[in-house]
Amino acid sequence: MFTGIILHHGLIEHFERLGSGARMRIRTTDPDPFTRGESLAVNGVCLTVLPDGDALVADISDETLARTTLDSLAGGATVNVERALAIGDRLGGHMVQGHVDTTGALASITSEGEFAVYRWSYPREFAELVVSKGSIAVDGVSLTIVEPDATSFGAALIPETLRRTNLGAAHVGDAVNLEFDMIAKYVRSLVAPYLPK
Repeated sequence: MFTGIILHHGLIEHFERLGSGARMRIRTTDPDPFTRGESLAVNGVCLTVLPDGDALVADISDETLARTTLDSLAGGATVNVERALAIGDRLGGHMVQGHVDTTGALASITSEGEFAVYRWSYPREFAELVVSKGSIAVDGVSLTIVEPDATSFGAALIPETLRRTNLGAAHVGDAVNLEFDMIAKYVRSLVAPYLPK
């Protein structure tokens, strides 16, 4: 479980496609040591990491590559990283599982002084999970949805988010990982049998 509050970033040192899946070597700015088998969200994707000297190695399944943007990473890419939530930690963002639902793309950027309003597209079949003032994780960053429609939503990014995450260097057209609010997904699943068909 994660919060979507990004305190560190990572640098992809090496990304290798294998016969099945891929292997990634990443170095993070987090000074605390990692333990073997620890969970780390990389651009919002929960991965199991293995310490390897002063870096981390993660194996990525074909399923994860197909559902996320990780397949587009290459050596030198900067990514958002977040360690798993520990009992007693502050939950400053929202509950994020690191289980990406789909991908979207950055559709527009509107600057407002030091702030910015970004707008992302997403597949129409997820529209019922995108609600005004609801939560969403975009590349692992917890954001509040504004002005959603059937295929896109906006989010206001504060200067700290623009500085601390890779969203500050994003360009229109860039693909992102999207994880919709876990509570909204459970509610949809629970009420689905009772909705008219």
